[in-house]
Amino acid sequence: MLDQIKGLHHVTSMARDARQNNDFFTRKLGQRRVKKTVNFDAPDVYHLYYGDETGAPGSVMTYFPFPDIGKGRHGVGEVGTTVYSVPEGTLGYWEKRFADEGVTGLSREETFGEKRLAFAGPDGDGFALVEHKGDSRVPWVKGGVPVDQAIRGFHSVTLRLKDGGATEELLKFMGYEEVDKSGNLRRLAVKNGNGADVIDIESQPSTAFADLGAGSVHHVAFAVENRARQLEVRKALMDTGYGVTPVIDRDYFWAIYFRTPGGVLFEVATNEPGFDRDEDTAHLGEALKLPSQHQHLRPYLEQHLQRLEG
Repeated sequence: MLDQIKGLHHVTSMARDARQNNDFFTRKLGQRRVKKTVNFDAPDVYHLYYGDETGAPGSVMTYFPFPDIGKGRHGVGEVGTTVYSVPEGTLGYWEKRFADEGVTGLSREETFGEKRLAFAGPDGDGFALVEHKGDSRVPWVKGGVPVDQAIRGFHSVTLRLKDGGATEELLKFMGYEEVDKSGNLRRLAVKNGNGADVIDIESQPSTAFADLGAGSVHHVAFAVENRARQLEVRKALMDTGYGVTPVIDRDYFWAIYFRTPGGVLFEVATNEPGFDRDEDTAHLGEALKLPSQHQHLRPYLEQHLQRLEG
């Protein structure tokens, strides 16, 4: 069993409209845009990152907003719900805020004894807030949400799978332990993590497979401290039979990717070097930052990419 993984690093999804996406996360959720860059493989498309003040691992939601993308179809083989942690007793505040802002899909739930508020993103993305009493992470406080109610970071993701057994075994190999179960739900958690420590597996054997599109999660990333720990994880996964990519430089972290038995794309990302490698922390997410191989496209991209507020 591995011990290098310290919880979630980020979650990356697809969107249709960059301006709508930016507004939803920075204004309605009160998150900070910590980086405005472009897709490495499609540089005429933004890659937008939202999180806490520094973009700490375990807080960051990222998006590829493709203007012509079709709507995703939810199903199995994907991350069904991305769950944020908020302080105890704050769901009433968020329910009213979301209703006032026109956020859809609102419903109160309770899972594993935790109070949750489900809601939908602008493309039908599955989200929830969960009240978590013991979360000591410091929130972003300049996004219009009072500090006592503000999002602390991720709590968990829910993997929606036809059969969760093989993916559960993979997660246990990655250092997770089963901590609870209820019906078709299995909860796993990693000890001594970064706060974003939980993975829920929801088995839905009769549900059709998802189709990737706007509102779909592209991949979920797990955090390791540095490149040395990442190489240890890569070797262990390959020795176990997984096809893992070479290490890829993503400017703000190094990444490896592999497909899980249930169909979800996993990434293992380093905590280093971080989002302040090319911007002062006070000005994260303000300027358009380009990978070195795309710097020559700056004049075109600055004219072509949709203008964003903030």
